Amino acid sequence: MNLTLRIWRQTGPNDKGRMVSYKVENISPDASFLEMLDVLNEQLTTAGEEPVAFDHDCREGICGMCSLVINGNAHGPERATTTCQLHMRHFSDGETIDIEPWRASAFPVVKDLVVDREAFDKIIAAGGYISANTGSAPEAHSVPVPKADADAAFEAAACIGCGACVAACPNGSAMLFTAAKVTQLSLLPQGQPERYSRVVNMLDAHDEAGFGGCTNTGECTAVCPKGIPLTTIGRLNRDYLTATTRKSSGVPGSTK
Repeated sequence: MNLTLRIWRQTGPNDKGRMVSYKVENISPDASFLEMLDVLNEQLTTAGEEPVAFDHDCREGICGMCSLVINGNAHGPERATTTCQLHMRHFSDGETIDIEPWRASAFPVVKDLVVDREAFDKIIAAGGYISANTGSAPEAHSVPVPKADADAAFEAAACIGCGACVAACPNGSAMLFTAAKVTQLSLLPQGQPERYSRVVNMLDAHDEAGFGGCTNTGECTAVCPKGIPLTTIGRLNRDYLTATTRKSSGVPGSTK
């Protein structure tokens, strides 16, 4: 396959940035998208030019590092697929492909296609820890968990923190990410002691980081590589409403 790549190049956070065109030839349809970028960077390095900076790590669809907007779609045209799992057979010979970084004020560009997602770390840190009694571990089945709750918690816990939801949202909201991190604990017995303080603290961190508000457009779920549903945000909203009601009513422990 022969392709034209229009790639966002930006030397640093203060550079205005621009789209630059490159040609790549003889790309195997079985190559992954990141392998194709590796070929381009080998070509640029050989020519004495600066290679394109892009994030990657596991290349197995687990870590969420491969954050690219491809032809206007976060992670590319395939549903439930990370960029590293995307293969070139989903494109046509001779096609022009636009490649850009995540676009969100809370995700400043570091260089080229690399963005700073430290804001996600701050949201997770705001969630704090889970209280646990010291001593011997309880028997695994001592606290029954309804299967529906266990399945929903596992579904939310599948979030890999890639940020595609933010990149796709017209408001630059990280509500799907935050909801996943909140509800994976709020549905389980172990997450109950800090359940309501956690949701308030994490949403405060979300807003302080500069993410936009959720208006339920659903673009986040359309691009989520792990298929986390919009109902996850509904669970977060319900917990937040309960938390604020408990606080205004003076319920003990509601502001823990």
